[in-house]
Amino acid sequence: MSVSERLLILAEGYSTDPHYAKTMNGVLRYRRQEVVAVVDSERAGEGRDGVPVVATVADALQFAPTAALVGVATQGGRFPPTWRDVLKDCIRAGLTIENGLHQMLGDDAEMTALAAEHGVALHDLRRPPAGLDCPTGANLEVPAQIVLTVGSDCAIGKMTVSLELDRAARARGIASQFVPTGQTGIAIAGWGISVDAVIADFIAGAAERLVVEGAERGGKLLWVEGQGSLIHPAYSGVTLGLVHGSAPHAFVLCHQAGATEIDGYPGATLPPLRELVALHEMISLPHRKAPVLCIAVNTRFLTSDDEARAAIDAIAAETGLLADDPVRFGADRLLDAALAGLPTLDLAPTALGRAPTWG
Repeated sequence: MSVSERLLILAEGYSTDPHYAKTMNGVLRYRRQEVVAVVDSERAGEGRDGVPVVATVADALQFAPTAALVGVATQGGRFPPTWRDVLKDCIRAGLTIENGLHQMLGDDAEMTALAAEHGVALHDLRRPPAGLDCPTGANLEVPAQIVLTVGSDCAIGKMTVSLELDRAARARGIASQFVPTGQTGIAIAGWGISVDAVIADFIAGAAERLVVEGAERGGKLLWVEGQGSLIHPAYSGVTLGLVHGSAPHAFVLCHQAGATEIDGYPGATLPPLRELVALHEMISLPHRKAPVLCIAVNTRFLTSDDEARAAIDAIAAETGLLADDPVRFGADRLLDAALAGLPTLDLAPTALGRAPTWG
């Protein structure tokens, strides 16, 4: 996927939904300069972060998009039935389609035939690459420091924390690289593997391939985007695969301030954060034991900065680790804590590495 496209974001019926529109929101935050319009007939005439919202694909063509990005993550990863006409309109308009849902457009006979007729490419961002296998041990030979974001729950900002830490590190001249492991991260960075679509036996191998590529792209400090949660009843497997496959030197633990239960599982109580810290440190690879270096706190549901700081201070007191909200208050304090806990390494860029591909 190119990061130089003029993007039309498809968000029909979902553009104001903070959960289902997470791909749109992530791209607006980190690739805003390339987004020319958003399609959502329910919000036509409004704007999102300065981007016009239009009713139809035809209305968007005045902004000269070159690609249409599916900006939603629906339940089960399938297209709503009404979206087929939207997708067909994009193809007829000659727009490349970047699709991050589990439903693969490349396996849809009607869509592929229409795309062939109009000379349009269909990119399924979640489609695993060929040749994935189990880890080989190359993850332990990567010439970089590897930090994996992990969470007390799903959908609480592990990708955002990774991106903010990467952005802060590069602002200091560090050869840093964000390593995408999900469809939204891929849409932002232009590379990666969506590990939730990988055969379970090969998740760790996919994670190994990602950290190897991150170093090949010039990263000496790799921020691996976390997925799922070790204690989540549905999505713990992908987390463990990422832990063992990326072989991190350290973790950043992410937590939603005020959360007491796992989202979507009433009665599934979150354990104390200090227990989660111990759990992650215990299940790290025996050949590379990884500490939790700091806590990234998502305070978006707290209305005032004073409330947010009080919640952050309470989490720091509970865990004995530095805590902060990198979106609300900046990532520098978390970055300082991470750098202080990693082995000494020359993190300056070299002429051999490829430049970061986003931001």
